[in-house]
Amino acid sequence: MSQIVNGFKGAVAGLSLTDVIQLKGHNKYTGAISVEYGKSQGVIYFVDGEIIHAEQGDESGEQAIYEIIKWPGGTFNIHPEMTSNVCTIHYRTDFLLLEALRRLDEENAGGTANKSAGPSVTPRRTMSKIAARLQEINNITYAVLLDKQGSPVQDSSIEAVALAAKGIFLAKTGNQLGDLMGLGEIKAAAVRTLNYDLLMYDSKQHYLSIAVKPDCNLDSVEGEIKAAFVPGK
Repeated sequence: MSQIVNGFKGAVAGLSLTDVIQLKGHNKYTGAISVEYGKSQGVIYFVDGEIIHAEQGDESGEQAIYEIIKWPGGTFNIHPEMTSNVCTIHYRTDFLLLEALRRLDEENAGGTANKSAGPSVTPRRTMSKIAARLQEINNITYAVLLDKQGSPVQDSSIEAVALAAKGIFLAKTGNQLGDLMGLGEIKAAAVRTLNYDLLMYDSKQHYLSIAVKPDCNLDSVEGEIKAAFVPGK
């Protein structure tokens, strides 16, 4: 007879997974929590107490969180050494958990949860309209608008600060290379790395720094970026 699973066993005995997630939020945790239930496995990534990415089977982002929260029990482990450069979740953790529990209640009551709708309250982290619009594009994991001094505009999250730093460095390095080669200021640049790709665009008053999933077609992504801001493109 198979053993009945009831509750999560992990590094913090007596606490449910949602309790641990909330505790890590209060503690401004950066790292990951790995979760197992039977043959199913999942990973939840945190930065400064906020969930930024999750993976479970073929699912990622918000849907992965919803699937993991549905599990009746299992085991979890804390991994402060594990980090992710991917950001697929842009809802605050408290609202994300409320939405997961709402969906679970609907399913337990015999209803069908609406997978496409996010939380009905105002859960998204504050960010510029430009950045929010870009993050609707497939393969873009995060975007930030920054001023000429390198400070993010309307986004104080840790991932925005980190991405802004990369963007301003790329802009300054590109301009230095442009001067050496007699090309003048660089208005756009792209860098490919093992973990993600980075796009940088320069305007009169701002820079735009965009993190893109690795191994995707950058030309296609840039085409979608232009289409998002230029009607008819």
